[in-house]
Amino acid sequence: MLLSGLVLFLALMNLGAQGYKIQVDIGGVKDTSVILGYYAQSKMYVSDTIQVDSRGRGVFTGEKPLPQGMYLVYLPNQTYFDFLVGSDQQFAMKTHEPDYVKNLVITGADESERFLSYQRLLMDRQTEAKELQQKLEALKEQPDSSKFLQERLQQMGNDVKDLSDRLIQENPKTMLALFLTGLKAVEVPEFTVEDSVVNKDSVLQHRRYYYYKHHYFDHLDLTDDRLIRTPYFHGKLENYLTKTVIQHPDTLTAAAIGVIEKARPNAEMFRYMVQYFFNYANDSKMMGMDAMLVALGEKYYLSGDATWADEEFLTKLKDRVVKIKPNLLGLKAHDMKLESLNGEFFRLSEISAPYTILAFWEPSCGHCKKEIPALFKDVFEKYKDKGIKVMAVYTQIDTKEWQEFVEANHLEGFGWYNVFDRYQQSGFRDHYDIFSTPVIYILDRDKKIVAKRIGVENIPGFFDHEISQGRL
Repeated sequence: MLLSGLVLFLALMNLGAQGYKIQVDIGGVKDTSVILGYYAQSKMYVSDTIQVDSRGRGVFTGEKPLPQGMYLVYLPNQTYFDFLVGSDQQFAMKTHEPDYVKNLVITGADESERFLSYQRLLMDRQTEAKELQQKLEALKEQPDSSKFLQERLQQMGNDVKDLSDRLIQENPKTMLALFLTGLKAVEVPEFTVEDSVVNKDSVLQHRRYYYYKHHYFDHLDLTDDRLIRTPYFHGKLENYLTKTVIQHPDTLTAAAIGVIEKARPNAEMFRYMVQYFFNYANDSKMMGMDAMLVALGEKYYLSGDATWADEEFLTKLKDRVVKIKPNLLGLKAHDMKLESLNGEFFRLSEISAPYTILAFWEPSCGHCKKEIPALFKDVFEKYKDKGIKVMAVYTQIDTKEWQEFVEANHLEGFGWYNVFDRYQQSGFRDHYDIFSTPVIYILDRDKKIVAKRIGVENIPGFFDHEISQGRL
């Protein structure tokens, strides 16, 4: 009984030590609040707050361990210093102004201490490199004299790399190793192409690009959610999506799904990835990115994979997808038979033109009052000789204000069709996602959507490009 009681006591002691206890001693700070924060999505978030005493001492404590990652102590003077939190979460930090990192001493957490040694070497080498760069600039006309400086710069880079490699090797599977490994750049090998190959340089460039893209995440374990709490991970995702992947909705969608699926084994990482790419698609100003929103929405949210999403969000998303899906770029526009001011009927599919502009508007809309006359003058008048035609759809049923606006602005001419849906039976609001005006689509000869929600000011550029390519 005595032995089992001792075992139970020790177990309870160990359980109590599973939380975190970080003692801080910050010279120059007294009788004020200090924040413990962490990094996520390239931002800083608050994890804990304490009041330090007149000597700048205080203790951050919690019953549960901190999620491992890069943390910071934020001070009232709006300065802060970073430190790494790994598996050892019972430790002390002592520092003082003016340079909190340079003066920082950590005891009780090996990972944190080793990362601090890396930080210090990196900062020292960065300071020295800046000085050497200035000297090199002064000696740029004297290559022989600058050779030593260039060699020193190379050696400094090697020093940082060697320390990083050693720390990774000596501390496998730790937060320290994960963090340093994630900083590694993709090393693209030297490719060779035979001289007989046409466009040799272009072929080499493509090989380098596809290797870099394919190996972009080699040093990032997408199944380890600790990466989320680093200051660089969000930036690496953004760089991949905006600068590495070809900027086309279909390509971006495929790339996003590929990354998300790599993260699927880790629930937190999977959620982070789904939310990141979905929000990117939702916020994007690039034309056609609603296709990515629909694809990710259906694959992850509406399929039930996004278990964190509530019913209200899912209901709104489902409604949005239903409205967007019929009018994605590349799809054939829904056909409509609409009535003109003089009672004639025109069917969209029967308008013969290399490009047809489909504009939904109403004269009571302030923006429409500027856009529609500009569409007539700056686009229709300029390109009508190229066969461009316009179906201008009045979205309301009061013909008086419509007719007055058309006549006042001289919106009439062969190839310009003023039409409306008198009995609101065509369903144009659902088929073309019309919840505000103006909304402008451009359709090709086969009435496939080639541009949508485009501003009038951008249409001439679109047609000028088509003319330059011989398509108009």
